[in-house]
Amino acid sequence: MLINGSRLKNYPVLSLHIGGKTAHTTEPIIDPRKFQIVGFYVDGPLVNYEENGNILETKMIREFSNLGMVIDSVDDFTEEGEVVKLDEVINLHFKLEGMKVVTKKKTKLGKVIDYTVDPKDYMILQLIVQRPPVKAFLDPELVISRKEIVEVTDEKIIVKDEEEKIKKKAVKEDFVPNFVNPFREPNFAKADSRTPDERDN
Repeated sequence: MLINGSRLKNYPVLSLHIGGKTAHTTEPIIDPRKFQIVGFYVDGPLVNYEENGNILETKMIREFSNLGMVIDSVDDFTEEGEVVKLDEVINLHFKLEGMKVVTKKKTKLGKVIDYTVDPKDYMILQLIVQRPPVKAFLDPELVISRKEIVEVTDEKIIVKDEEEKIKKKAVKEDFVPNFVNPFREPNFAKADSRTPDERDN
């Protein structure tokens, strides 16, 4: 079950306490050392920066669905300075989109335009890389597995040299919720399959 990282921007955050939407995500907070999303900056009318902060740690997300991220309440939000480990990641100022991707032999593969995430643990599993103009005609995009990554620096991501082994087709999102979602849409009554004459009788 994968989801594109671009879908996680402006994603609804649903609160069990108020029974509805309490905020939406703005930007992910990515730890380049683990290649994992550890939190999201959030915004919205119910986000109180002074009382609750504007950061949602991924460990506070109870469930994930196509309707939103489910949390207990706005008390689950935090702010910079409250969590040491989170502050360490924030201070790295790491931005994945736009990062250059090169091989160990310094062959330029392109720039990261998106990535895929497993919403179970928010690990980044694949990079979607836009090819340089010269190579984009034949292969506009590359999909690179995290297993191919050798090193992540402030300026680029270095991957293995076996370029021919890198998949060149993006993995289609395959998101199917497998839990009871309190915010799911109500079930509609089944349509009456009887004919008008049968219903009149």
